[in-house]
This record gives sequence, C-alpha cells and structure tokens, in this order.
Amino acid sequence: MKITFKTFLILFLASGLLVSCGSKNKVVTTKKRSRTTKTVKKSPDERSVVVKETDEKVTRTVTPSDKDDVSIYIDNFAADAMKEMQLYKIPASITLAQGILESGSGKGRLAVEANNHFGVKCHTGWTGNKIYHDDDEDQECFRKYKDASYSYRDHSLFLTERSRYRDLFKLDADDYKAWAKGLKDAGYATDRRYPDKLISLIERYRLDLYDAQVLGKAPKALSRTNNDSSQIKHTVVKGDTLYGLATKHNTTVERIKLINGLRDNSISLGSTLLIEPNTKN
Repeated sequence: MKITFKTFLILFLASGLLVSCGSKNKVVTTKKRSRTTKTVKKSPDERSVVVKETDEKVTRTVTPSDKDDVSIYIDNFAADAMKEMQLYKIPASITLAQGILESGSGKGRLAVEANNHFGVKCHTGWTGNKIYHDDDEDQECFRKYKDASYSYRDHSLFLTERSRYRDLFKLDADDYKAWAKGLKDAGYATDRRYPDKLISLIERYRLDLYDAQVLGKAPKALSRTNNDSSQIKHTVVKGDTLYGLATKHNTTVERIKLINGLRDNSISLGSTLLIEPNTKN
C-alpha cells in the first residue's frame, strides 16, 4: 500500500494529539508561613512590649513596673545612712529623710551635678569644689562632692562639729520625732513644717526600721491616725516560707527580714512575724 505524503502528515498530527491528551501538567504550590511582629504601645513611662510570633514558639518581653523615686533613693543610700549612724549616732531615718527631702529623691540639680544631697552651703572655710545655685538668694555657693558618700559624711560632720546641734546628741538615737523637731529648733531649716515633712517620710517608708537594725532593737510599732499602712501579725505554721508570705502580702522577703530583725531566711514554727502589706500600686 502506497502512503502518500498527505496521508503521512495526517497520521503524524493525529499521533501528536493523542500524546498531548494523555499527559497532565502538575502545579506545585508552596505556602510559606509568615512571621509577624506586633508592637504594643504602652504608656509614655514604659517601653514598648514586643511580641514575636515564630513557627516554633511565642516570645514575650514585658517591662516590669518601676519603683517610685523615693523607694529607689532608699535602696541606693540606706547603707550609707546606717554607716553614718554607726559612726556618728545620727539616726539613719533622719539622714535618709533629709536626703530625700533636700535632694528631691536624688533628682535635684545639686544632687545630680554636685552630689550634694543635703543642700549644704559653702560657709566659711570650705576649700573644696563649689557650685552656684539659686536658693534663698540668687547664685549662692554650695559644696560640690566627688561622690554622694562624701555628702553623707559631710552631713554627719556638719551636725557633730557645730555647737548649735549639740543637744541633738542627748536624744535617743531611735527618737526620730525629737530629732526632727530638734533640727528645726537648731536652725537647720527655716520651713516651719520641716519636722512634719521628715516624720511623714519616715513613717510612710518605715525608715525607722533602719535605726532599729543598727541598734539591734526590735522595731517600734507606729501609732497611726490613718489607714495608709497596717501592720499585721502572722503566726508561722507548717509550710510557711518568707517568700510565700512576701508574695501573699505583696511585700518583699528583705522587708519582712528587716522588720523582724532576721539575719537569714529561717523561720520557726509558732513564732510571730510582723508583716506590712504593700497596698501602694
């Protein structure tokens, strides 16, 4: 049988069509898991909280709330105040309260630029560094220190070496109320409310506990006319720990130890602990 060119062409095209109909194109779709980063804006006083979502886990970085300026100041300088009390018999509570008040909790210009926490002026005979600052008069001369610890020491010397403060050292070292009034009477400050301001700071932040610690005495209970803070008594039972009690009452282990004169974390069954719940937000 003779196959013509036309017949051959028709057969060739038909076979190609059959092959193409028998094959299928495969489409491969790759889905990539996306990663997202969310930034949650907090208040102006807080850093942003960043939440990162990944294929494996979720990681959250949260900024804890900060202490107030006064509490931070106390943490930074309580040791200095207690050291000065040991050496010069000035109540640590008074020294701390004066430092807080005079320096604006360490935020005032004299404290920041001159490490002067007590507003001590140059006076006659001062040969150290100086800074000029508006006070009762324009551009008065104040002492400038290399470090805040020198300011604390100079405060002690300032009181012990001047005869007008002599009667203060006849007072009990843990009688902060008498010391506060005595400072005003001796002319340390002209503000008639100066004693009340010192006493308010001492009682609000329980600075008297540092006096008790230096003297090795049990802390005195405060007589309060308001409900700003309340001290409770807790009898230790089986299973109690300082950490557990601190968490329950929103306070700290160190605070409980300080109030009760504890040197370590050991507590005895049946013993009574004084605890001050922290009600401040």
